[in-house]
Amino acid sequence: MSQNKYLKKELPASLNRIGWMLLIIGAALGLLGFYVDHSRAVFSYLVAYMFLVSLGVGSVFLLALEYVAGADWSVPFRRIIEFTGFITPFLLILAIPLLFNLEELFQWAQPQIVAKDEILTGKSPYLNTEFFIIRVIVFILIWSAFYFLMSRNSLKQDLNGDQKLTRINIKLSAIFIPLFALTISFTSFDWMMSLEPHWFSTIFGVYFFSGTVIAALAGATIFAIPLKEKGYLHSDLNNEHLFSFGALLFAFVNFWAYIAFSQYLLIWYADLPEETTWFLTRWQGSWAYFSILLIVIHFLVPYIILLSQPAKMNPKRLKFSAVWLLFAHLFDLFWLIMPSVQSMEHGYIFSWIDLVFPIAAVGIVIILFTLKAKNNNLIPVGDPKLQKGLNFHL
Repeated sequence: MSQNKYLKKELPASLNRIGWMLLIIGAALGLLGFYVDHSRAVFSYLVAYMFLVSLGVGSVFLLALEYVAGADWSVPFRRIIEFTGFITPFLLILAIPLLFNLEELFQWAQPQIVAKDEILTGKSPYLNTEFFIIRVIVFILIWSAFYFLMSRNSLKQDLNGDQKLTRINIKLSAIFIPLFALTISFTSFDWMMSLEPHWFSTIFGVYFFSGTVIAALAGATIFAIPLKEKGYLHSDLNNEHLFSFGALLFAFVNFWAYIAFSQYLLIWYADLPEETTWFLTRWQGSWAYFSILLIVIHFLVPYIILLSQPAKMNPKRLKFSAVWLLFAHLFDLFWLIMPSVQSMEHGYIFSWIDLVFPIAAVGIVIILFTLKAKNNNLIPVGDPKLQKGLNFHL
């Protein structure tokens, strides 16, 4: 019965054109940026790359979480999460420009510096170019393998309605989640924490995880609400079905703030020079304004907007909050990465290069989403829990 009320409709061609326009503009200006200021462009590209990692791999995590938790409410929206997760296998291609510029990014990739630095010499069994590239490739292959298996089973279920496929995905998800916890943590260590290799934080992986989940939830929300409003999803969906998006966004905003404050408090309290130097850099010059803005943008504003229960199912507020939080996560990644640029250790210096790669990243997300949506249902019509999800009420 639930399937009869869903009619697959093609997404407007204009959406795909917008994606290609953003990608072409961003890529063209990005190439110009590499020519004008190669070092700055590499760091700016890293910000956009980690943003896509968050969206893609975070979506695979949400997909796995639904299966493991046995959630019903998210089933009508699961296909959207699967489509945003389609970014994941393309991360290997997108990482290539960075892998060819490791010496530009990392001190530990420069043998002449490592030879004169006792700390970097001690870390060299882990922080070396060959092992780094192997980790990047292996992590992306792990994420991609689980994504393809779980999404394939979900799409296959549209055709045959076989409940066995759900049980298989539950088992795959149970294996994926601990692997995700390890690989996403080491990814944050490799690409961001090792930009300043003398510094370390044992909570950094959890910090990046919290932002990753926020980005994935926000991305799914941005697609889900307009698709629902324009009749591309099931006709039985109403605003109450949006509540869990708002509740989870609110929960992870608070979780991010807790982890961020915990990291700062522990390092401030210990007052060890090898730990405090990272935060001191971000409180120098104009970076201090960025640090204050991060608290406002990533915590205070979304906290206030999403605090009440009606706000968590108000489509306008949710759309605004989702877009805001995607920007907040991008701002967070910028704050984590860009102070490592040698010319900006004592304050931010504006460059148009910082704007172009996020534009291309948004284009990539739109193109890949529309590509997956073209030949597949926007809801999992064969899932045995779909009707339960549609019957959701507060």
